Amino acid sequence: MFWNTLLLSIRAIRRNLMRSFLTILGIVIGVAAVITMVTLGNGATKSVSDQISSMGSNILIVAPGQRFGPGSGGAPSFKLADAEAIENQIYNAKWVAPTTSKSATAVYQANNWSTVVYGSNNDYFPAGNWELADGRDFSDSEQRSGKAVCVIGETVRENLFGTASPIGSQIRIKQFSCEVIGLLEAKGQSAMGHDQDDMVVMPLRTVQRRLTGSQDISRITVSARDTNSISSVKKKIELLMRERRNIGENEDDDFRVMDTRQIADTLTSTTRILTLLLGAVAAVSLLVGGIGIMNIMLVSVTERTREIGIRLAIGALEREVLLQFLIEAVVLSSIGGIIGLILATTASLVLSGIMNIPYIFDPGINLLAFLFSAAIGVIFGFFPARRAAGLNPIDALRHE
Repeated sequence: MFWNTLLLSIRAIRRNLMRSFLTILGIVIGVAAVITMVTLGNGATKSVSDQISSMGSNILIVAPGQRFGPGSGGAPSFKLADAEAIENQIYNAKWVAPTTSKSATAVYQANNWSTVVYGSNNDYFPAGNWELADGRDFSDSEQRSGKAVCVIGETVRENLFGTASPIGSQIRIKQFSCEVIGLLEAKGQSAMGHDQDDMVVMPLRTVQRRLTGSQDISRITVSARDTNSISSVKKKIELLMRERRNIGENEDDDFRVMDTRQIADTLTSTTRILTLLLGAVAAVSLLVGGIGIMNIMLVSVTERTREIGIRLAIGALEREVLLQFLIEAVVLSSIGGIIGLILATTASLVLSGIMNIPYIFDPGINLLAFLFSAAIGVIFGFFPARRAAGLNPIDALRHE
């Protein structure tokens, strides 16, 4: 009986193909919108998480002042001795990279490029998950003497050297020449939209003597030995810095220790909330599609009143008529759900490529959207089906 009812429902749908297509259009748009929004949101969340991870593993950033962003808000800068104290007194601090920076223009032959010059030590590279694509890092003698050598990022190489190898070349920074000894692997954009490859790294003493003209350190990057020790290292750094900066017991810190995990959690939770919000807005179109199905099914019941009367008159049961129209509504919404799934997959693949975020297939949201579309067929198709099954056979046969 079920298969006969299903065939009757499909035959009724095929009888008015254009109307059937317009009926399921709302379901198609709703399913496609929900899946696409959630898929792109998951991709954006994964992209942000990966970009935060590219900053370094188990990273703590120690900076003067309590204000986030550039500047220390009047708080005194760190000195090299502060970084050495962290390295010598905190056991679980694996890498300690004191860093200072200065904007400058790099020049090679006829090419020039405005970039940021960072002064640090060799811990800067493993702490920030930087790998060398070519060349080498600083020798101990180069760091001690403040020799004019540098390691450049991919963006600087591309703008100054094109496709040529920069190793061994001399570039001019301000009024002095610097030998390029290394090239970093490309990382791309950070989670904040900053080009991580647009930089030049020199020994700390070189930048202090030739660019900044002071012994100040703008931040200290600390990499803990493992994830479990991050909180312990952070607490020890705070106590050590309070002691070194002579901060009283009741005084507030004039520095901050930032955990990159907290930045990652904040950004990913924000993208998840936006994903849920967009998904909820898109889900409204599914309800609109369900109302469209109910409306067309009511019209179909009116048009087929005599057909229903004949079926009831020759012995069809009310539940069989109810089932026929209910199955017809479910088939319509299910077809809309399938088309919506195909459309969402195509749109997600295309938009992921355009937005440069990973495509992450989520079987859960795809299955949920399809089942929700089928449930809408049951919910919004029940009233028209119940109305058809409740028709009086005699009145139905008299209907013009």
